[in-house]
Amino acid sequence: MIQGTSSGAGKSLLALAFCRIFTNMGYDVVPFKSQNMSLNSAPSIEGGEISRAQYLQALACRKKPSIKFNPILLKPEGNMRSQVVFMGKPIGSVSARKYMLSMKEELFKKAMQILDELLEEHDIVVIEGAGSPVEINLKDYDIANMQVARYVNAKVILVTDIDRGGSFASIVGTMELLSEEEQELVMGFVFNKFRGDASLLKPGFDYLEKRYGKKVLGVIPYTEHKIPEEDSLVEFPKIKGDLHIQIVKLPHISNFTDFEPLHWANGVDYVTKAEEIKGDLIIVPGSKNTVEDLLWMRENGIEDAIIQAHRDGAFVVGICGGFQMLGEKIIDNIESKRGEVRGIGLLKAKTVFAETKRTNHLKAEILREPVRGLNVEGYEIRMGRSVSKKPFSIIREINGAKAFEPEGALGKRVFGTYLHGIFHNFEFTEQFLNMLRLENGLEPISVGRWSIEEEIERFSRIVAENIDLGLLMKLLDLE
Repeated sequence: MIQGTSSGAGKSLLALAFCRIFTNMGYDVVPFKSQNMSLNSAPSIEGGEISRAQYLQALACRKKPSIKFNPILLKPEGNMRSQVVFMGKPIGSVSARKYMLSMKEELFKKAMQILDELLEEHDIVVIEGAGSPVEINLKDYDIANMQVARYVNAKVILVTDIDRGGSFASIVGTMELLSEEEQELVMGFVFNKFRGDASLLKPGFDYLEKRYGKKVLGVIPYTEHKIPEEDSLVEFPKIKGDLHIQIVKLPHISNFTDFEPLHWANGVDYVTKAEEIKGDLIIVPGSKNTVEDLLWMRENGIEDAIIQAHRDGAFVVGICGGFQMLGEKIIDNIESKRGEVRGIGLLKAKTVFAETKRTNHLKAEILREPVRGLNVEGYEIRMGRSVSKKPFSIIREINGAKAFEPEGALGKRVFGTYLHGIFHNFEFTEQFLNMLRLENGLEPISVGRWSIEEEIERFSRIVAENIDLGLLMKLLDLE
């Protein structure tokens, strides 16, 4: 099990790396996280919804992502409330207090039954913790860290982010706040995101071993990569590239990993104020609460600023909830329960929210120039059902089964789509950006291609080279 001294310590990526390292050794490996709080989700093989972290860890295990790998997903809605997704399906929207006092214990029991099944069926389960395991005000209710470790007698690696500073104090503080039983479960420490000469850390390592009888298993160098990060401490960049690509940072923004290729190819600028809206390309992203975020944009003048920027020649794109907002109207008696709400009106599309959520892998054919006829892949996670006479694409496959279904909408210098991951189709992104670059008198560019598979393998190799694998295998009784 990978636990951390804090959020953002590197648990998700270290767990991913170990998933691939053990898989490459020939073990049958799966990931697991009992409860994840995230707005970056992905579809499972069963058609459910799981955290993107466990989705990527499944790929690292060369397994199809399953709802079993992340039984409980909490999707924050604001005002101390979250949508609770259990085994891939929403089961309600509750306050934090109600969840902790009336739902969490029962869901934890069910999650542990699933963990028992995974342990029975596979050689190794790589478990990821959440945040810190020793938040005193939360520890009695924490079902993602030491309760899980105690339940299965997991061997725990404690990881800390040394780039932030204070990592030795973080480890000592965490260990001191663990019970003796919990300290026994910790088999060693990993220092993550280190820049410099690791030999200079030896006095600290000696101190930890003398105090706790546990070794430092490795020091992972600070590594640039293109693996989507968990969103607890994500930084929203403000970079104006050759093209000024602006993304509205909605209060309930979700699946913002959609825009990583744009960040790498050009740079993106997340905006929150009407006076900032003046880009060549303006994107309204996905949202956990479409109607509330639309009304937020309306109240803050961002809606009018987008309309004016569009009149002035900006290209506007909406993804999922953003697509819904750009349409003429939304009828929502499910999520916000506000009934019919006027949309921004840049697209001739109407959306009605349904009781059931569509969670699918898709292949589609683009209907818009300059990429008409291009085949792309993506995924959908949505409650809305939208209708437009000018669709953006035709869905050709749903979870591998043949289909013929129009989706999205086209307008003049505007499109909307339900295809999360559209910009991870590099040919589409290159042609689309070069169309905008040509309009702005810029030379065309070649968008660098990369694959998640290659990034997982590369990052895992770096971890393997900087971990004492011999000691690790001995501690895990796998030698």
